[in-house]
Amino acid sequence: MSAADTSPVNASPGPVLELVDVRKSFGPIEVLHGVDFALRPGEVHALIGENGAGKSTIMKILGGFLAPSSGEVRLDGRPAPYASGAQAEAAGVVVIHQEFNLAPDLTVTENVWLGRELGRVFLDHRAMREGTRKLLDELDSRIDPDARIRDLPVSDRQMVEIAKALSRNARVLIMDEPSAVLTHREVEVLFRQIDRLRAQGVALLYTSHRLEEVTRLADRVTVLRDGAVVRRAMRGELTEDGMATAMVGRDLEDIYPARRHEAGELALEVRGFSVPPLVHGVSFTLRRGEVLGISGLVGSGRTELAEGLVGLRAASGEIRRNGAPVRIASVREAAAQGMAYLTEDRKERGLLLDKNLRENLTLSTLPRFGSPFISAAREEAALTRAIGDFDIRAPRRDMAVGNLSGGNQQKLLLAKTLLSDPEIVIIDEPTRGIDVGTRSQIYAFIDRLAREGRSVIVISSDMPEILGLSDRVLVMRQGAIAGELAGERISETDVVRLVMGTSEERADV
Repeated sequence: MSAADTSPVNASPGPVLELVDVRKSFGPIEVLHGVDFALRPGEVHALIGENGAGKSTIMKILGGFLAPSSGEVRLDGRPAPYASGAQAEAAGVVVIHQEFNLAPDLTVTENVWLGRELGRVFLDHRAMREGTRKLLDELDSRIDPDARIRDLPVSDRQMVEIAKALSRNARVLIMDEPSAVLTHREVEVLFRQIDRLRAQGVALLYTSHRLEEVTRLADRVTVLRDGAVVRRAMRGELTEDGMATAMVGRDLEDIYPARRHEAGELALEVRGFSVPPLVHGVSFTLRRGEVLGISGLVGSGRTELAEGLVGLRAASGEIRRNGAPVRIASVREAAAQGMAYLTEDRKERGLLLDKNLRENLTLSTLPRFGSPFISAAREEAALTRAIGDFDIRAPRRDMAVGNLSGGNQQKLLLAKTLLSDPEIVIIDEPTRGIDVGTRSQIYAFIDRLAREGRSVIVISSDMPEILGLSDRVLVMRQGAIAGELAGERISETDVVRLVMGTSEERADV
């Protein structure tokens, strides 16, 4: 099927929502080039492409958050009668945002019903709470309806976002990377909800960098590259490899580094380390030039362990650097010991989205750029090096980081983390929400760190990522190390056994 062909390929219903020859420009830069795209009732249409390909722009236009520069948005064959996200929701077009659209200081219930509160004279808090509980039950979620969003982990916030969308009784549901922060069990629940909505005749747009999900869910697939449609396919017409090749325009034979690393001297020893209330009695070692993977379910204590090691959480136990005991009670003390941490949450904790690239890059290392006055010229020089070293692609250096694609945000965050020249780098979820081409780049960056003799800890929920990157793997379960795997013993079967507690293997540290 050619990229210009927008006619139905079978007898399915006509589009409920569509883009017709849509173009979008930001200033002089055109980011969408004559896109035709249609959503049909009772179908899941997957929209895939690299970060920066234009997916988010298309979703924002469909959802009423952006207006096209030219072309038309049609609802039921007529010009769409909305010019904002709220008006689109009123017309039955609902978006589940990758960047959570939640009020952190309000409760789960208050977020679900925000703007549509029940009650005529007085708010019916009981009815809204019961309605929220019913929605969460449908999602097999035990989240407290009275919990405040700011107190919830990222995965629970995503479930609230999904519950909020389901409460809208949408005709069209647009889902932007909805599974990126969910556990395997939660993903299966989400898929059941998608199947239910499809059976009810809802039109669904689904974006994901997990191509196995696209294969599982999609009735149709549209591939974007550089703001244009390059491939359309029906279910079964494209393999995962075919999707990846269409997305990046080249074959990706192996996105992981070709060889394991030669480990050197001990760089870090951790003994009896606890981070209340979840992590207790963890011990492990880390060598120079080694990539140590940490696997485990969400909630197993992986992130809490990392944050405790770099002083972001109160912790106890022994840490030795190069054989000498050290005390780390703050990020500054961790940096003094040559340790750096890249957070799993780049949008809320890693970057200042309303600031430009230079301000984000140098924020953590400002003393390096002058005292008492900061040298903007030296900062610009550092940004120039980072853009080259990490292939950061931005139309303008002074643009807000929030307008970068997710992949370029992640590369900027990696550059920021490494600007202090750390010897030990802890990277939490290095490729969450990142396309396959950028994943390959980030894996190459991690490999380069190990080859330079640095020590790297990679925390990931992505099993192939852990298997493909790690020289050794620690598996966490219920706040403790369930086991350690190395060499030929690093396999998906052995990791899963340790994750689920079905293996008697224990950590040998």
